[in-house]
Amino acid sequence: MLKLSHKTLDVYQIALKLVNDVYNVTRQFPKEEQYIIVTQLRRAAISVCSNIAEGAARISKFEKKRFYEIARSSVVEIDTQFEIAANLRYLQNIDIKSLENHLISVFRILCKMIDNLDK
Repeated sequence: MLKLSHKTLDVYQIALKLVNDVYNVTRQFPKEEQYIIVTQLRRAAISVCSNIAEGAARISKFEKKRFYEIARSSVVEIDTQFEIAANLRYLQNIDIKSLENHLISVFRILCKMIDNLDK
């Protein structure tokens, strides 16, 4: 693997943990959701990491900001999907505290990164 700068970012490291959390939690979802909400959640989690990496690789502030905004939108998507999963009672007896903490951390850091690019 390449030794690129985005890999040293705290937000990227937390986002990687978020991916692991999403995969672990969704393993316990009903089989009939395998190609629906499980796939959607996993793709959104991967999108967070991918867009942080792409944003970090860009030179212009405008492009960096755009990729970080996409990553933040994927965080919101994950939050929404887990709210739906909770309403469908897929999260009963599943500890998602780590996932929630990682989700909040990534969202907050991305918001600060985006704000800093506007200065």
